[in-house]
Amino acid sequence: MAKQALEGVKVVEFTWVIVGPAIGRELASHGATVVRVECHRRPDMLRTAMPFKDGITDINHGAFGMFYHTNKKSISLDLNMPKGQEVARRLVAWADVVIESMTPGSMAALGLDYKGCKKIKPDIIYCSTTQMGQTGPLARFGGFGAAGAAYAGFSHLTGWPDRDPLPLLNNQPDHIAPYLTAGTIIGALLYRRKTGKGMYLDNSQLESAVGFLAPVILDYMVNGHIACRKGNRDPYMAPHGVYPCRGADRWVAIAISNEEEWEGLCCVMGNPEWTREPKFSTVLGRKENEEELDRLIGDWTKDYTAEQIMAMTQDAGVPCGVVQNAEDLFSDPQLKHRQHLRFLEQKVIGRMAFEAPAYHLSKTPNHIWKAAPCLGEDNEYVYKEILGYSEDEIADLLAEGVITTETDVPSVLTF
Repeated sequence: MAKQALEGVKVVEFTWVIVGPAIGRELASHGATVVRVECHRRPDMLRTAMPFKDGITDINHGAFGMFYHTNKKSISLDLNMPKGQEVARRLVAWADVVIESMTPGSMAALGLDYKGCKKIKPDIIYCSTTQMGQTGPLARFGGFGAAGAAYAGFSHLTGWPDRDPLPLLNNQPDHIAPYLTAGTIIGALLYRRKTGKGMYLDNSQLESAVGFLAPVILDYMVNGHIACRKGNRDPYMAPHGVYPCRGADRWVAIAISNEEEWEGLCCVMGNPEWTREPKFSTVLGRKENEEELDRLIGDWTKDYTAEQIMAMTQDAGVPCGVVQNAEDLFSDPQLKHRQHLRFLEQKVIGRMAFEAPAYHLSKTPNHIWKAAPCLGEDNEYVYKEILGYSEDEIADLLAEGVITTETDVPSVLTF
């Protein structure tokens, strides 16, 4: 196995839900040793989120919770107990990087904020990620990615002009911030290699996401124009939309940006008489008659499968893509070729697909060799081999409830 880009880098992860765990997963996928600290008394809510394998609702059957922990090690530890905080400090002394995604002030209350961790490890790289960042009037803003996506402006732009805004199902900031932050951590590691100094990184998920709305922000700054919902329409392209195809709920997206592409689409459609009408001869004319244009294109696409439309139009140099569902993604030849979804045997769930990084490194290719752990699965290895606790000391921590077990899961936990 080739040496990994981040091999030898040690990370301790005090994180919650998606953004923090996704940062750790990205580092672990390139060889970092990532120890995730969890607690049975208050399991990460992703572990209690559907879908559950075989309909068994417990903290180790949730596929969603497993998805974000590939290649990591998981220990169970109650940080609310003084001895739990002592254990955490030993982990910090071992680590190169600390990642936390708790509400601002939470880690300080445990003595595990950057100030506290720097006393333990002066060159520690400490990364905090929250919705709004650590400072400012809304630093303690609560909520998940849906609230962050709305606050960042995405929901205002999503939907139809005559209807209410729509939430983004994928919670946009949750899937932007982790990769920007992982890159920043790598920069901090390089800085420490040169200077011997650590660093505090304060990631705002809001600011990470807002950068992806640069065109509409600039349009307001320059022109005073406030962008709003426009369905599938684009201000500069026509046709630009999603069109029905043969089969139940099958669609393709077509986006025409110039006359050459328009002529290519007309050719693929067999140059029907309506395409030669003056009102469709220019992009301005097509924009003015967009509703009729979309209907006419839809009348053509509905007689073919989405895959047929995509193949014909792509061959003609026309940008077009199938609107894929989850089943399509698992059978997609491009994703298969790049091994993006990799199947591993998880201890409880069994065979499960895990997502690989979206980029390939030529000299240090990523490897997914360990399926996500169950909560506390790596207790023995971490407490003994990494932290150096004896069996008697571990037994005492278990007896005192510092190391939690499945018997500590609240009976009222709602799955």
